[in-house]
Amino acid sequence: MTTREARGLTAAEIEEESIAAYLQRTPDFFERHQALLARLRLPHARGGTTISLVERQIEVLREKQAALENKLAELVRVARANDAVSERLHRFTRRLLLSAVPRQQAVARIEAGLREDFDAFHAALVLIGEPSAPAASPRFVRTVPATDPNLKSFETLFSSGKPRCGQARDSQREFLFGPEGLEMASVALVPLGEKGSVGLLALGSADRDRFHPAMSTEFLARMAELIAASLTSTPR
Repeated sequence: MTTREARGLTAAEIEEESIAAYLQRTPDFFERHQALLARLRLPHARGGTTISLVERQIEVLREKQAALENKLAELVRVARANDAVSERLHRFTRRLLLSAVPRQQAVARIEAGLREDFDAFHAALVLIGEPSAPAASPRFVRTVPATDPNLKSFETLFSSGKPRCGQARDSQREFLFGPEGLEMASVALVPLGEKGSVGLLALGSADRDRFHPAMSTEFLARMAELIAASLTSTPR
């Protein structure tokens, strides 16, 4: 008994395998039998008609080309989006590095940069420490002690030291954004400093897909480093 017979193949299937193996071993077969090549007909991929083998090959190549063009277009779109974010981050950096200023002025620049450079109209900056003066922009920034019980719900975020995007609990959104928090369908939570030692930046959106778990957080991490450096290097 042959191996093919042991596999339970029918005579027709064995013959097909033999033909396929022969054509693989003899790639110039159709060059020597061009009349046969012209007579071969295949079902059309999008209809009941038949087409020649050459036409079918051309059709497959066109489909592959279309797929490659779509992939290239997507790569170009992502590259352009990244370039745009890089330019915004550059402007944000320049804004923060213009000069050494008191913390309140640095906070004002951070808020302006988020709003003007990143269209982040729903943002909250929570700093960890003892409040030394009333906040210049209480809707955007506030300082809370490290013992504030509201910080406990962010312990996992702080321990990871990495930004997180997606949804947040009602209590978290209300703590960060006040009464408007319940309108935030998606948020980006960005720890500031080593394991959140400086505080937390939160960006919110009414759009559920604006900040989603699958999005890249590289730029958010860079922004966090800039904000933390700006706040820790300025006098209070």
